[in-house]
Amino acid sequence: MTKKKFLAALLALTMGASLAACGDTNNGGDNAGDTTTAKADDAAPAATDDGGNAGGDAAGKTVGIAMPTKSLERWNRDGEYLKAQFEQAGYNVELKYSDNDTNQQNNDIQGMIADKVDLLLIAAIDGSTLSQTLDDAKSANIPVLAYDRLIMNTDAVSYYVSFDNYTVGKLQGEFVRDQLKLDSEAGPFNIEFTAGDPADNNAGYFFNGAFDTLKPYIDEGKLNIPSGKKTFEQVATAGWSTDTALENMQNTLASYYSDGTKLDVALCSNDSTALGVAQAITSDYKGDAPIVTGQDGDIANLKNIVDGIQTMTVYKNVNDEAAVTLEVSKAILSGQTPDEALVSTLSVEAIYDTESYNNGTKVVPSYLLVPYVITKDNLDVLVNTGLYKWDADNKYLESTATTT
Repeated sequence: MTKKKFLAALLALTMGASLAACGDTNNGGDNAGDTTTAKADDAAPAATDDGGNAGGDAAGKTVGIAMPTKSLERWNRDGEYLKAQFEQAGYNVELKYSDNDTNQQNNDIQGMIADKVDLLLIAAIDGSTLSQTLDDAKSANIPVLAYDRLIMNTDAVSYYVSFDNYTVGKLQGEFVRDQLKLDSEAGPFNIEFTAGDPADNNAGYFFNGAFDTLKPYIDEGKLNIPSGKKTFEQVATAGWSTDTALENMQNTLASYYSDGTKLDVALCSNDSTALGVAQAITSDYKGDAPIVTGQDGDIANLKNIVDGIQTMTVYKNVNDEAAVTLEVSKAILSGQTPDEALVSTLSVEAIYDTESYNNGTKVVPSYLLVPYVITKDNLDVLVNTGLYKWDADNKYLESTATTT
């Protein structure tokens, strides 16, 4: 594996409310085919970057950004922040949300191909459903970047920009280990897992990172799984659905915990599933609050963390991911070949990986960022990103994207 780490201030990229404020935080409604198209003429003038790419290089070039949905808070943050980053660098931007409909996303991308965008940046709803459409992009000589989720079974994907997704789960597992003092306490403790969408390539990495970290303690008998659900397939949650996670946890509690059995840990792969699991625990479980993990830093979950309902979340800084994506995109659009050397130009911690992410057709060169743990005690870390702020009572966090 080719890896290189460049350490810098983890939160140096604080583009702040001035960029995030343009975000649309609508988490519901009919968003099928929702499109935002921006002209570079409307964006702030782009300064010359450290690599010597003046904003003039972007003149007339359009980046097509395909996001899965507006129904999950994190994709609103990602889409709008990416849009702002590219606009500030001088590019035209065509941004589309596809309402978690794979047919709609294919149609959206086909539309951007027809519009002759210069680069496609895609966060796939289902990474296995885009190969035919991306063949058309390749035929049109449009480079494709897979954003956050790997796109499968196509050689049209040039690069993958994401976080170290196995590490996301590993951080959750290590948090549980440390909270329960598994290296020194005999236990036994009871744990249940809630994983993500089988259509999302990342979901398996999240689950495996957590399960692999805790497996020695499961094998030793310090951690028990009363439901017996130990595989990803048994605990997967289609669409990362809060309602499905709620129903599944209610069934688990009714079947295995109604006799007073103690639940010590509900390990959830992300915040939308953690929200449903926490609702089930609050309504259907009579014991002390268990450890509940999550990922993403959604506002409702951060409130639950303050209130002691959820214990932690793993945060992936949109600023950092967008910054790396922008640099990779700029290199491609200026005729360069991004490689390991690009890492040294970044102001965030990143790894260049040319071995780990095989999409079934090719190993996709990947830029992987490092996530970090958020608890009630370090919420100011999120404020420092510029994407969150304290509310008027200085108790809960709000998104700065709600400010106009």
